[in-house]
Amino acid sequence: MISNQKVALYTRTSTDKQFKGLESQKRSLIDYCLGKAMGEYELYEDFGVSGARSSRPALGRLMGDIRKGKVKTVVVYSFSRFARSTRHLLEALDEFRVQGVSFVSVTENLDTNTAVGTAFFTIIAAIAQLERELISERVKNGLKNAKAKGVKLGRKKEVNRELITELRKQGLSYRKISELSGISIATISRELNAVS
Repeated sequence: MISNQKVALYTRTSTDKQFKGLESQKRSLIDYCLGKAMGEYELYEDFGVSGARSSRPALGRLMGDIRKGKVKTVVVYSFSRFARSTRHLLEALDEFRVQGVSFVSVTENLDTNTAVGTAFFTIIAAIAQLERELISERVKNGLKNAKAKGVKLGRKKEVNRELITELRKQGLSYRKISELSGISIATISRELNAVS
């Protein structure tokens, strides 16, 4: 653990009319830190930022500090103040686990430094892994199904039909057109057949 790591206190309100809500969250988190003698802390505040937004300045800064190894513990008032969805919460908690960062939610009474919290982290990691595997499986099955139905996968190549037609009108062979345009002979044949 890096010696100068800090405790990160994250607060958020959805609208800029909730100043008292922000103050209340902040007071609860500071009281929690002082009561647990958690040491140096830093506030990360998103004021008037919807939880549904994927981009939140203070949260982005917090995640950046976590990735730089500057944070040892994240303390939030509640899951809903931190994560915009269950998926976001799972992804963040999984990243915290990988980075060795503990997580505390004051109102849910969850501290990942406790035995119950460690079990919670393990369950979260397993759920996140399961979700990744299910998504991968769905994508593979979708591709397999599309292929079975004859759907051509991949990006459709753009072919300059006008160029092919013009070069052919000039009396050039398929091979010469292919050399000049970089288009395969089979594609040239197919495009010219489509025109005629």
